[in-house]
Amino acid sequence: MTLPATRRTVLLATGGAAAALATGCGEYGGEDDSSSEQSPNASAGQELAKTTDIPVGGGKIFAEEKVVVTQPTKGAFKAFSAICTHQGCTVGSVADGIIHCPCHRSEFRVADGSVAGGPATQPLPAEQITVEGGSIKLT
Repeated sequence: MTLPATRRTVLLATGGAAAALATGCGEYGGEDDSSSEQSPNASAGQELAKTTDIPVGGGKIFAEEKVVVTQPTKGAFKAFSAICTHQGCTVGSVADGIIHCPCHRSEFRVADGSVAGGPATQPLPAEQITVEGGSIKLT
């Protein structure tokens, strides 16, 4: 037997769902959004690698930090977001001067993150790193 819903039960049921929805939505965006340009999982000052870990003409992907560090020429280190600008996949490999995305085969240059092959049309955003001694750190 089903009892008819009263105004009180409807308000209680929908009020809880609305409160949960409002709480979940409050976490993202808004006018007071103070997010930084840095990858969401990267922490400032964190050592990513030793300079000897990054091959010349290649790079290394740090999936947890969502960063790819490259060494286009000997001693020159660059960092970019590891999130493909096409549809948000994490890039999968770096070889022969190119950062490769496995999802739809977009390619980006290790020197500047620019698009070397589509379907991506936007470059990988730069990330900030410092190289001190033999250590590469996020800044």
